[in-house]
This record gives sequence, C-alpha cells and structure tokens, in this order.
Amino acid sequence: MLKAERVSVMNLENAMRGARNPLNSWARSDSAYDETGAYVLGENDLSLALRLCAAGSDHRKFIRQIFVSMDITAPLYWWKEFDTYKVGTVANSTSTMHKLHARAIGLDDFSTDHMTPGSLAEFEKYVAYLETVRLRYAADKNKTDWYDLIQLLPSSYNQMRTVSLNYEVLANIYFARRNHKLDEWHTLCGAILELPYARRMLEAMAGEPIG
Repeated sequence: MLKAERVSVMNLENAMRGARNPLNSWARSDSAYDETGAYVLGENDLSLALRLCAAGSDHRKFIRQIFVSMDITAPLYWWKEFDTYKVGTVANSTSTMHKLHARAIGLDDFSTDHMTPGSLAEFEKYVAYLETVRLRYAADKNKTDWYDLIQLLPSSYNQMRTVSLNYEVLANIYFARRNHKLDEWHTLCGAILELPYARRMLEAMAGEPIG
C-alpha cells in the first residue's frame, strides 16, 4: 500500500527561465499563469523543455530546479528501498521512536493488502499482542515494554513522510522502478506521471510513449 497526497510542484517558471539562459533566448518564452495560479508552458517553452529532456542529462539540468513536495504513506519495507534516492531528496517522517505508543495500534496501521487469509489471521493476533504491549507501556512507562514495541514492529508498518524532491530525481525513480515487483513503486510511478508535464518529459527522455 502506498498513498501520495498533498502534492505541490514549485519553481517551474524559474526553471524554464534558466533553461533559456545558455542562448539568451528569454524573449521567446511564451508561458504564463492561468486563472487558477498554475504556470502553463506555452508552445515555445514546452518544445524547448522536451528537446532538452531528449538531449540527455547534461542538457536537461533545468528539471533539477522543478521542485516537488508530497506526503507519502508507505510500509517500512518500501521506505528502506526509497532511501536509495538520497541525492536531491529531503524527508521528515512521523516518529515510531517517540510516538508509536501514543495511540492504539490496529490492523489499519499496516500494509496487509497481499496477505493470504491464513497469514492475515495470524497477523491480527500479532497486532493484538502489540497493542497489549503498548497499553502496558502507556500505563507504567516501563522501558522494557518500549523496547518490545520497537523491536517487534514489523516492516509492514505504514509510516508517513513529507518528501521534497525534484523532477530529475523523479525521472530516475520512474525509469529504475516502473517494472519493480513491489506494487508500491507502481503507485508512485503513476503519481509521477500525473505531475505537470512529467509524462511528456519522460517520454522525451525515453524516445517513445510510456505507461
């Protein structure tokens, strides 16, 4: 299970102005803000953006200046893989260390969408035991119970992080993970394709239609 929410794309105008710096071609820019406040690329600017994307990473430096922020909720086993993308990313996470005991632990706190019925039934017992330990710690603040909670927590536990990235990082993620066996990566790749002009730019990089 993965959710990408509260998505914001920023700095597209400045990134496109920077894309025109090498040839001093600012006068050809034809983009503008629409009535909703979104920055809409004109025909000239979009054509330039796609040509630069197709020309390779040395030429598409402008996409490193298109910034994205989103809240991603995903299981810990997926976050371990996401941590591969350390360059160009910042993430602030909800804390399991400090806040795991602060509220009831239930089945909804975990990714169980691919569990077989038998495994799910056993896991429900496990989660019930975690909640028992949590209640014990909440009552007595015994550090032994706290350690039990931390060390028993399975990797299917869902954590929310507010993540900041840029279009270059997202392009690397898309092409590296779009065929991954974890469904969570497919969900994120689908969210990437929904970002402004992202599909067009990725198709220019790939040299063919995608997804």
